[in-house]
Amino acid sequence: MLRLLGYSDRLNAGPGDTVKFMVSCDHNDYEVRLVRLIHGDTNPAGPGFRQEVVPSSIDGRRPGKLESIRTGSYARVELPATSADRPGFTFATFLQPTNPAVGEQVIASRGTPYEGGPGWAIALDDEGCFEVVLGQGGVAQRHRIGPPLSRWQWYHVGLSVAEGQIAAWCRPVRQLPGEVLVPYRVLALGGGELRTDAPLLLAATVDGSGATVRHLDGRLDRPRLLGRGVVADDVEQLVAEPDAAIADPDVVAAWDLSRDVNTDLMSDVSRHGRHGHLVNMPTRAVAGYNHTGRETDFRLAPAEYGAVHFHRDDLDDAGWAVDFEFTVPADLPSGVYAAWLRAGDDEDHIPFVVRPASGVTRSRIAVLMSTMSYLVYENFTDLGKGVWREDSGFVGNALTHPLADPSLFRDVYEYIDENSLYGPYDVHADGSGVCYASLLKPILNLRPKFRYRTMGVPVRLGADLYLVDWLEQLGIQVDYLTDHDLHSEGAALLEPYNVVISSSQHEYWTAAMMDGLSAYLERGGRLMYLGGNSFYGIVSVDPHRPHAVEVRRWGTSWPFESPPAERHHSTTGEQGGIWRNRGRGPHALVGMGTAGAGFDRGSPYQRMPDSYDPRVQFVFAGLGADELIGDVPSLQVRWGAAGYEFDRVDTELGSPATTLVLASSNRFNQSHKSLFDDQLWYVQGRDGASTADPQVPGRPHRFARSDMAYLEYPAGGAVFAAGAICWRACLSAHGYDNSVSRVTENVLRRFADTPKGVSPSDPVDPTTSQGSA
Repeated sequence: MLRLLGYSDRLNAGPGDTVKFMVSCDHNDYEVRLVRLIHGDTNPAGPGFRQEVVPSSIDGRRPGKLESIRTGSYARVELPATSADRPGFTFATFLQPTNPAVGEQVIASRGTPYEGGPGWAIALDDEGCFEVVLGQGGVAQRHRIGPPLSRWQWYHVGLSVAEGQIAAWCRPVRQLPGEVLVPYRVLALGGGELRTDAPLLLAATVDGSGATVRHLDGRLDRPRLLGRGVVADDVEQLVAEPDAAIADPDVVAAWDLSRDVNTDLMSDVSRHGRHGHLVNMPTRAVAGYNHTGRETDFRLAPAEYGAVHFHRDDLDDAGWAVDFEFTVPADLPSGVYAAWLRAGDDEDHIPFVVRPASGVTRSRIAVLMSTMSYLVYENFTDLGKGVWREDSGFVGNALTHPLADPSLFRDVYEYIDENSLYGPYDVHADGSGVCYASLLKPILNLRPKFRYRTMGVPVRLGADLYLVDWLEQLGIQVDYLTDHDLHSEGAALLEPYNVVISSSQHEYWTAAMMDGLSAYLERGGRLMYLGGNSFYGIVSVDPHRPHAVEVRRWGTSWPFESPPAERHHSTTGEQGGIWRNRGRGPHALVGMGTAGAGFDRGSPYQRMPDSYDPRVQFVFAGLGADELIGDVPSLQVRWGAAGYEFDRVDTELGSPATTLVLASSNRFNQSHKSLFDDQLWYVQGRDGASTADPQVPGRPHRFARSDMAYLEYPAGGAVFAAGAICWRACLSAHGYDNSVSRVTENVLRRFADTPKGVSPSDPVDPTTSQGSA
């Protein structure tokens, strides 16, 4: 059980900005301190965990309170009370159940009928059958209609109340062979006490405490509410012409879910304008009951995308109360910070990055922290649901790793599972992919000490701190920026810097970020790409909810594929997937792109002929002519600077012919594999084959190679690409005296000291050099 944890409302802040912190604490009180994070990895083979306590306004003890998390998306509409003198009402909608027979699931409701209070609900029962629930005198009347519904099939369902008569129906939109057609069916005469002023809920109902329960896994399309009952013949028209209800003189509301898909608004297109709101970010821009497949972009056929996909495990905002706030002082140096919480033996770190004030720089070097990738990977455990299965090899390896803390692994992963805190590297309970990620919930893998995978090693934030520690050790001053800053400000954010350093796995980029970095390089900026598997996936920021991001997956095969008709982002309309599929692959930008992965043991780099080119001799200053690069212990894969996930130069995939391959990995084994999308694209693009290139048993895949490269842009721009996530995990080896550290320092000082407009490969002119970084 996790007894102390929290989250903040932002990952980036500058002087004058305020960060809000939400905390759940199952202790009487807890202590807060502000710390600057330096090194996160607790592995005793490295520097160990390092942080610096910084006196601040948040320091002190605070009372503890235990917070809960309630997942599940739904829609809410405030409606006038049902009038006693009205003849009745009708609610109808198209339904596609995606997880029937897994608990009671409400399609629509008003009031508290399950508690026996006034109101009604149409729902799926435990066996996946359509049912009507009516509240009367403290008793819930339940009427089952028809056999269990089929998963992923569309139905038209409804409830009609007229004077003295209550009726319902559930009809398949496309009747399958042998499927029973449930006609309009009278349930009761007189019925229950249905008049209520409660709001209308879609995809949920409320219990006696007012909390939403019985959430739906499924899609709803064209919900309609009329102020009169309908007879059987009218049902046929509601199915055949649902939009005719918009002009019906008795229409109360007619919601068009194809509108405003980049918001949480549920638009009423009737004359009454009774708009509703979607809660907890159900998936929008999904195919509706009438989707023909003629278009796969929801913007080109909006009438065929009138559905919303609700899930019992959706969560946008945990809704915890703000416990304390921190306003960044003007004199706080840029860096990676955290609110450090402690209570008894429990602790938590809630990290955020402090950037310089707008228009102010204190260095010619900027480090860009990959906050978009941190978000996309939220609560990714690499174990999936049910992580504590005894037969799980991942669990067994994680728990037996000498650096793993079994109790911490168990508590963290169980908390994620029990509270359905899944992000875009997991699937919903109904098997559909998670498309959205949100800051406003605990993100338990966004912690400096968190460890991943079978080796029990840090990745992303934890790995990015390897560089922070190295810079600290060498006394090199830098400014820290984030993806969110780059997304908002573009190239202007980077222009003051001679060199920008990427994160270790800078995987997910928005279009604005790609534009900003590309413009910076073309105008003479330099990038040190000290990682792998970067500039790869497409992510978008919700313009109405900037705490949320969206990913639609295709072309990767794992962990899921978005349906072909649902690969455009609801928040921006752009096509999702990977940048290569949009013609903006990483090879053209930085000279290389993702080549593969291997997690047991890495490989050193062996110098290639291009490394002896006079233009790049500064890279290898202080090294022997045949010295291997990264032939040292790694804090991530035991040995070698090339490993975990890595990149290669490939002109077939867009690497400019001027890219210099400085070194390549030379000791990969059969565990180092190419990625599926790379194999398939490469083979089809080069050989015209229709199947992926097979791996030869006992050998690494022929695409699985890690390169170190140098690429020059006009106007003095340049890229040094290390080619692997594990590069920075070797920086501290042998007391920071190793070939990886030396190459990194050589390049950083040359890139930082060379004035803009001058190529770093040009001979150093002491009259123009800007001095040591």
